[in-house]
Amino acid sequence: MDEKVEAILDKYHRETGQLVSILQDIQAEYNWLPKEALIQVSEGLGIPLSRVFSVATFFRAFSLVPKGRHTITICMGTACHVRGSPRILDRVRQILGIEPGGTTSDLKFSLETVNCLGCCALGPIVVVDGEYHGRMTASGVKELIESCE
Repeated sequence: MDEKVEAILDKYHRETGQLVSILQDIQAEYNWLPKEALIQVSEGLGIPLSRVFSVATFFRAFSLVPKGRHTITICMGTACHVRGSPRILDRVRQILGIEPGGTTSDLKFSLETVNCLGCCALGPIVVVDGEYHGRMTASGVKELIESCE
């Protein structure tokens, strides 16, 4: 039994209506939702594992696979696309050796793409750990990645 998960369950008084918040806290703690934690939540709340799993898979914010310590998100929306986001994505793929949705083997980086971040005037946009980097270029990507190390 994981003490961290137990503490999170206790924080929400083991209320089934707090399932999303519980899963958010677990993901914040581990950077993903381990299977063992989902089982523990199911048992701790007295609800079927299928219900916990359905919530965990419904929301895109949750991950059932390990994520890197740093998340790189590249906008592939129309404005960013015409300003070079495909070249930026190719450069990140080359540097990290992963595809969108993937995580480096050392669990340092995860790579994601999105359809639009709503910052079209600043495109192409790359977001690293929630920090927006506008007017990114393929040549600027290496420096951005190295700044995470």
